[in-house]
Amino acid sequence: MIPAMPATARTARQASGTALRFGRVAVMGALAALILFAGVWGSWGTAQHVMLAKGRESGTVRVTRCAGDSCTGPFTPVSAGGRARGSVELDSSVAVRAGSTYDVVLKPGTGEAVRSGPAGILLAWLPLGGALLLASVVVAGGMRLTRPAWVLGLAGAGLLTAAFVAVQ
Repeated sequence: MIPAMPATARTARQASGTALRFGRVAVMGALAALILFAGVWGSWGTAQHVMLAKGRESGTVRVTRCAGDSCTGPFTPVSAGGRARGSVELDSSVAVRAGSTYDVVLKPGTGEAVRSGPAGILLAWLPLGGALLLASVVVAGGMRLTRPAWVLGLAGAGLLTAAFVAVQ
């Protein structure tokens, strides 16, 4: 017969197991928060120009040439106080094609244009969509919180899908 474990040893073992579980949840929670923060940080650089467009030059760009990771074309202002420009730069992506015209907002003090409207907002928040998907894996696997993980994952997938549909 195996002797019973003393109560103090059993209590110490339970306490160490609880501490390890708490540590795992705390570390994985911090990692998930860091991933989400990085997604917001990566998105906000572009999203601020699209979402807070009041007072910025807005108009259209007819893309004439794409090379490397940027496209260029003449800018026609729509907003009051805007001036026409012979060429502005628009980030090239699957959503930009030569010969097409896009609604844009210019970044202040530069010749860089950012797509505006619903498509521009969704494109600006794409890094957050990816971060939501990645954080859902961390929350599900590391923290063992499946319902919040599903919410994060579905929100990320929804954002990515909406952006894909909006640019087509």
